[in-house]
Amino acid sequence: MDGDWFHTAVYHVVRQIPPQRVTSYGHVAKLIGKPAYSRHVGQALKFLSPDAHPPVPWHRVVSSTGAISSRGPGTDGATRQRDALVAEGVDVVTTRSGELKIDLREYGWFPAPGTVDIGVERDEEEGSGGERDEQGAD
Repeated sequence: MDGDWFHTAVYHVVRQIPPQRVTSYGHVAKLIGKPAYSRHVGQALKFLSPDAHPPVPWHRVVSSTGAISSRGPGTDGATRQRDALVAEGVDVVTTRSGELKIDLREYGWFPAPGTVDIGVERDEEEGSGGERDEQGAD
């Protein structure tokens, strides 16, 4: 899989998540045709440049349970994500265990795969390390 292709597709899809809506890492992966790559979606967003233009609303992507994922010890990423979502009007609750969660039934954005523009051609992906073997293609 070509990393540039993957990151471009992730960022393009995430830019389409409407304000006051969230989706999961796994759903972004499904939308770009790589359903087994949800962790890679998280990595792409983790290393996103703050200077990305147009901006990528990374804060609108959460776990499949609606939880805001920790960004690791000593970071404030979860707090920044919560604050950005609350500023948009999304209710973020703190569970008894201290987890930050969003109600996906109320705020979820889950369009069907194939209905969202992924910003890159599928042939590009297949020609740069996708599942298809170029030697056998006619």
